[in-house]
Amino acid sequence: MIFTENKSIAEILETLGAEKNIFLLACNGCAEVCETGGESALLGMKAELEKAGKNVTGTALVDFLCNKVLVATRLAREMDKLKQADSMLVMTCGVGVQAVSRIVDIVVHPAANTVSLGGLQGLWPSDERCQACGDCALDYTGGICPVTSCAKELLNGPCGGAEDGKCEVDPERDCGWLKIYERLEKIGRLENLKKVYKPRDHSKMLPSQDLRKTSFYDLEQ
Repeated sequence: MIFTENKSIAEILETLGAEKNIFLLACNGCAEVCETGGESALLGMKAELEKAGKNVTGTALVDFLCNKVLVATRLAREMDKLKQADSMLVMTCGVGVQAVSRIVDIVVHPAANTVSLGGLQGLWPSDERCQACGDCALDYTGGICPVTSCAKELLNGPCGGAEDGKCEVDPERDCGWLKIYERLEKIGRLENLKKVYKPRDHSKMLPSQDLRKTSFYDLEQ
């Protein structure tokens, strides 16, 4: 199981910024167990967004957001509501956010951080990966994780060593930051590249003392 913790509503609203119309999508798998997804959390987030003056154009619940076939099939029934949205807020792990970003052509914001508990972190039928860094920045990079897609785990642009779109560390590997650039260009968010993202706080990769006291942590060990 992949464990997630909610971002604060203040952080979510700051990330959404001036975006008024939001489509809300939640995972009913691991995230439901963690209470960061599922129907109850979905309805709670909808209420928080509306309280803050946002317009929720639609909501959807998918059993496993890491499965792109399930996501695409479910969202196909919501296209009218998706077209009305400025962005999507996705209540799931980093893998799910990346999977959803591969399906839609609008901005996707993570509503949670993925936290490492050790042990098995989940199985999914695709190539998206998450290092459970505890501070998800996938909306900044267009839904493509710079930590797992870049061999050097760079947060603020490419190293300059790529050649013909391939990584200098592994010539068989696509440059992660080229993929991020192309994605940001596609969704009209190239201005994100002007931002300087804060250095990673590696302490967030470890479960908190409170979390280590729960059954979630015990079961993963």
